[in-house]
Amino acid sequence: MKRFNLVALILGCVLCGGLALAGPQGGYHLLKKYELGGAPGVKDYWDYLTIDASTRRLYISHGVEVKIFDLDGGQVAGNIPGLKRVHGIALVPELGKGFISDGGADEVVAFDLKTLAVTAHIKTGKNPDCIIYDSASKHIFTMNGKSNDASVIDPASGKVLATIPMGGRPEYAVADGQGLIYDNIEDKNEVVVLDAKAMTVKFRWPIAPAEEATAIDLDAQHGRLFIGGRNKVLAIMNTENGKIIQNFPIGAGVDTNIYEAESGLLFVATREGTLHIFHEDTPDKFSLVETVQTQFGARNMALDPKTHHLYIDTADFGPAPEPTAEQPHPQPVPIAGTFRLLVYAR
Repeated sequence: MKRFNLVALILGCVLCGGLALAGPQGGYHLLKKYELGGAPGVKDYWDYLTIDASTRRLYISHGVEVKIFDLDGGQVAGNIPGLKRVHGIALVPELGKGFISDGGADEVVAFDLKTLAVTAHIKTGKNPDCIIYDSASKHIFTMNGKSNDASVIDPASGKVLATIPMGGRPEYAVADGQGLIYDNIEDKNEVVVLDAKAMTVKFRWPIAPAEEATAIDLDAQHGRLFIGGRNKVLAIMNTENGKIIQNFPIGAGVDTNIYEAESGLLFVATREGTLHIFHEDTPDKFSLVETVQTQFGARNMALDPKTHHLYIDTADFGPAPEPTAEQPHPQPVPIAGTFRLLVYAR
């Protein structure tokens, strides 16, 4: 009997070891670096990244232009100039159109996906920031940071269909593909749930212990929202009831969360230069896989579903300016001409 127990114990340890080895593996590291140069004529600024997996293009928000990067060729393949302050890019491949949120012009700029030619200027609320295409309603949504509302656009006609009061400053949003859109209200510490077809607010849920949330993504299959707070907290929310089921500490200045359903990995990029990688062990239990040191400013990120590479942009930075009444907590300033694209992989 004692010998049997010993054998069982050994087998159990071997099996547990095998499970551990088969679990999520870390090892993300800098694979490549591409120098992209400065934005023409203005202080460097960048925001959201958008990948078109079908055409192997990466759309890069960069100040007064959008850079188009060839993922397979590893080079800039075009640009859309003449903008004022680019935030995001949404794509509608079935219409052959792309849409840019130009916060400096209070408008959305439509362009042709093949030629990159600008085809329309669509007025929105003030400072359109996040822009997404909802496949369920077939509408474009912009989250307007200075007018505290969302503009709903018909991408086929370019007409604004509605303006939805958001009750605070909307930040990044994500659609579930079934007609719901989840958006961070940064200054109210809540998530708003929009009915995309009815174009109305359905729910408002608090996000504590997270605060001042910017980044957001979704595990649509299991109904889990990943909410990145600027108070250095990642909160994981159940979309059935708005309850926070788990939270983790993260770095300062989070701006992108990406969930990859295939691997169950969640990637969180922060301005301080940390890339946090979590794994969905079960829908109610997530664990930290590793934290990778990237570069300061590397807070905007996209995931290539073909190669599973992470693309993150940043630049070199000089010292922060002296505080002022308008800017009591100034940040370090990007050095002109040093804008670059970093590629991380296992």
